[in-house]
Amino acid sequence: MEKNGRLQSEIARRRTFAIISHPDAGKTTLTEKLLLYGGAIELAGSVTAKKKQKETSSDWMELEKKRGISISSTVLQFEYRGFKLNLLDTPGHKDFSEDTYRVLMAVDAVIMVIDGGKGIESQTLKLFEICSKRGIPIFTFINKLDRPALPPLELLDQIEKMLHLHTYPINWPLDSGASFRGLYDIYQKSVHSFEKVPGGAYRAPVSVHGMDDPSVRENLTDNTWAQIKEELELIEIAHSGFSMEDLLAGKATPVFFGSAANNFGIEMFLNWFLDHSTGPSPRRVDGKEIPLDHSGFSGFVFKIQTNMNPQHRDRMVFVRICSGKFTRDMPAYNQRSEREVRISNSHNVFGRERETMDEGYAGDIIGFITNADFRIGDTLTEDKAILYNEIPRFAPEVFAYLLGNSVSGQKAYRKGLSHLLAEDIVQGFYPKDDMRNVPLLGAVGPLQFEVLQYRLKDEYGVETTLEQKQWTILRWLEKMPDEEMQKLYLPHGVHPGKDDQERPVLFFLNKSSLYYFQEKNEGVVLLDSP
Repeated sequence: MEKNGRLQSEIARRRTFAIISHPDAGKTTLTEKLLLYGGAIELAGSVTAKKKQKETSSDWMELEKKRGISISSTVLQFEYRGFKLNLLDTPGHKDFSEDTYRVLMAVDAVIMVIDGGKGIESQTLKLFEICSKRGIPIFTFINKLDRPALPPLELLDQIEKMLHLHTYPINWPLDSGASFRGLYDIYQKSVHSFEKVPGGAYRAPVSVHGMDDPSVRENLTDNTWAQIKEELELIEIAHSGFSMEDLLAGKATPVFFGSAANNFGIEMFLNWFLDHSTGPSPRRVDGKEIPLDHSGFSGFVFKIQTNMNPQHRDRMVFVRICSGKFTRDMPAYNQRSEREVRISNSHNVFGRERETMDEGYAGDIIGFITNADFRIGDTLTEDKAILYNEIPRFAPEVFAYLLGNSVSGQKAYRKGLSHLLAEDIVQGFYPKDDMRNVPLLGAVGPLQFEVLQYRLKDEYGVETTLEQKQWTILRWLEKMPDEEMQKLYLPHGVHPGKDDQERPVLFFLNKSSLYYFQEKNEGVVLLDSP
């Protein structure tokens, strides 16, 4: 084991964070612009990376490009200003919230993107609640100031009233929409004036002046000038005194305004984030904190992705390192399978591109290619006393069978379905007395089925038919003897079964059938997560 001093310094320079938002708030655009200003890519939109990647971006899956939305979480790793950044772009659509939730279990901070013209939207609120429960520090970026936006004070008020976070604006917009040209840095008391660049493809030229500089004053109408001066005076009274303690305690959020599409305010935000975010947070096991510089490596699997390289049909397992140092080819113990595994084909990941990773430290995300038995939630460790329980499973709300259309394509169908089920895009269940030899699939939303069908066709050449079922609720049963299971009263609309780990479940047609079951089976404990 290397000297503790170097281990601690390597850990301290890690920054592992996710970007969350409601769909279309500009989350993926902001992700790309952080890569541009962080030096990880040279030109936004193409995207050309420094290490000669030909087409690297956070939305790398073909369906993502066609639909214009993020479908799968993406890992992007790069170095900037002496920091090692692990940036995770997440799906914004509610149907993929389970994937986003897993990502949020693996990060130490979150950037919350809000559309300046719409304010806080439903999915933003749901994702915030997850961050709040986990105590993840939140940095807020109010985007799209290049379009007509809500008054900035109204946006701050929304955050405070709806999210119960005290807001600390770090910069302030000088107007919005077509006349938006600059941001006032509240702490440095200077105006950053920007010039638009074609398509926002490269860094926006910026000039810095004092607030009373004639070049600033002449770009604003008398009314706008007076309003901004009044707003800044109010902020000085009501929103000053940024506190790191409040940020880390989940009581406050620093707020930035800008335009990711035009690269306005991106560099200011990135540098401030790095200066004020903290390194990795230690994880707890049975109430005991596992030191980041623990003598043994440990981590947990939070994502599995198949076919990132379609030519090789490979399968990449993503692990958040929680303690110690990882070295390529090292052995580690899988707590679930109770087997020792050798992690040899390890990589740094940038979208779908990768490069060999020889070592990693607490806070890092490692991806390794393997055909071994791994599942989301697995703990890998050198210390067998460590068992993380970071990744819960959620109850699906829509159910369907996905059937192969061709008899001759059954082998490819079963192989593809097996591979994609390992990603937990959807969950597999087995209703009692069902004679089919394929699992019933459960998902949070119907778009997950569409993605599964598309990927089976695109990656395995398999056409499928979706057969929807009427159940809308699933609950796991608290463990009980088989003889007790047989005594349960199952009213109409309730059907028993098992999940892919042989745990008993019940399917319900609706809330009425759920409530009636509970009424007739007092004392039986139902769980919405196993």
